[in-house]
Amino acid sequence: VVEWRLDCAITLLELTFISELISFQRHLFRFLKTVLPSLQAGINENDFYDGAWCAGRNDPYQWIEVDARRLTKFTGIITQGRNSLWLSDWVTSYRVMVSNDSHEWITVKNGSGDMLFEGNSEKEIPVLNELTIPLVARYIRINPQSWYEEGNICMRLEILGCPLPDPNNYYHRRNEMTTTDNLDFKHHNYKEMRQLMKVVNEMCPNITRIYNIGKSHQGLKLYAVEISNNPGEHEVGEPEFRYMAGAHGNEVLGRELLLLLMQFMCQEYLAGNLRIKHLIENTRIHLLPSINPDGYEKAYEGGSELGGWSLGRWTQEGIDINNNFPDLNTLLWESEDRRRLLRKVPNHQIPIPEWYLSENATVSRNFYKEKCQLIWSS
Repeated sequence: VVEWRLDCAITLLELTFISELISFQRHLFRFLKTVLPSLQAGINENDFYDGAWCAGRNDPYQWIEVDARRLTKFTGIITQGRNSLWLSDWVTSYRVMVSNDSHEWITVKNGSGDMLFEGNSEKEIPVLNELTIPLVARYIRINPQSWYEEGNICMRLEILGCPLPDPNNYYHRRNEMTTTDNLDFKHHNYKEMRQLMKVVNEMCPNITRIYNIGKSHQGLKLYAVEISNNPGEHEVGEPEFRYMAGAHGNEVLGRELLLLLMQFMCQEYLAGNLRIKHLIENTRIHLLPSINPDGYEKAYEGGSELGGWSLGRWTQEGIDINNNFPDLNTLLWESEDRRRLLRKVPNHQIPIPEWYLSENATVSRNFYKEKCQLIWSS
């Protein structure tokens, strides 16, 4: 994890709404996709510009403006090109301007002249430009100066910075959301994930059990937590549920949801929550937070801002678990259709089906991004 992200380099969208104003706009687009590189537009979405902002014409007078809604210390800009399979559009250099009223603008200088920031050399790899001296303003503009000669002015961008306290708005913090639950609301890397599972097990040893079902290609154990009134024991007639997450290593929401779930169930059981006690005493629940730890480790090293959508998505062998798991029959059919005798199968596809079949699972679900997929019934 690089140093600059630890010092006021928060993605502004995580903290406040940001409105956009663009020169010669071609269409109204969803701004979330424009400023956040990790939210990609795909070929199946009704988005002609593939999640990017594209200028109305190719000249050095085009710009995109971001309104942070309050005074903000801007610390950096991350850019990508247009996420298109067929077109090659990206910005190779740009200027940065800031303003407090959106009328009078100050251009970032390099000595006596305007500073020219180096952009992208291709469309997918994110490029970070740190501001040597952070800029305090409400508005920021990106003004492309050069672009790929065989393409157009198109870019995805992310603005980094910290909102500053507003001395004129005493009540600005009243709208901030807080939680009263005693849960560990934070991002957990692989080591912290294991530690949290251990803490839950130590808090509720009578209803939890930690075990692993195998290893990833890189040798990382696939840890699971069982929650039951008789952990480790299969009871005939008792329904069982298996939940897993992290098929795409760079998508961590599912992992955190399962970690929060195991904490919540343990704490509520100890607090005497009748609904949770009934659930634990009458079902057997298995939670596997990270099915692709190899991909996660790769994405974690790059960081969310510079990783892009593909870094860590697949296994170490380049296989998308979400697409070819757990349907092992398709692997055989595809091999026959292509007249191939061999087909790569990641390590994860060996222990996972065995995990499902070892004891009678009633239902299993995969937490994929913000979705929940039913993937197995037996």
